[in-house]
Amino acid sequence: MGFHQLIRHQDIPASLDEVWGFICRPENLREITPAYMGFEITSREVPEVMYPGLIIAYKVRPVAGLPLTWVTEITHMEEGKYFVDEQRAGPYALWHHEHLLEPVEGGVRMTDIVSYKLPFGPLGDLVHALLVRRQLKSIFDFRVAAVEKRFGRFPGS
Repeated sequence: MGFHQLIRHQDIPASLDEVWGFICRPENLREITPAYMGFEITSREVPEVMYPGLIIAYKVRPVAGLPLTWVTEITHMEEGKYFVDEQRAGPYALWHHEHLLEPVEGGVRMTDIVSYKLPFGPLGDLVHALLVRRQLKSIFDFRVAAVEKRFGRFPGS
């Protein structure tokens, strides 16, 4: 198959401005990334707020502490509604991550849609089944908990 997608929804008891103000700041990426990933922004200068065309370089250590360089570009953005980051260099053959926000009663629904493909054909599919699918789920589970820690738990969730 090769092509995979992860879709996550999270309702957040905060205003659209508060949530957007948090997710559009590159400095906050570390807060929503598990420590075991060894996430570090390596770009020399990173602006306070993302914008279309912004390229950010990172080091991540997803497996056995081995460092990988990952470079993403913010390719699309509509303030207060969504942005898209796409990998320009890194471990995936394809990485396209949509971050969508929409007002709901009592707060904001944040939706992440990650479309991705690993390199190496059938070998990549095997690595996905053995490691990557579970690791991405774990990363997004951590993200849900980190966002709840910052903004609180949505009533009824």
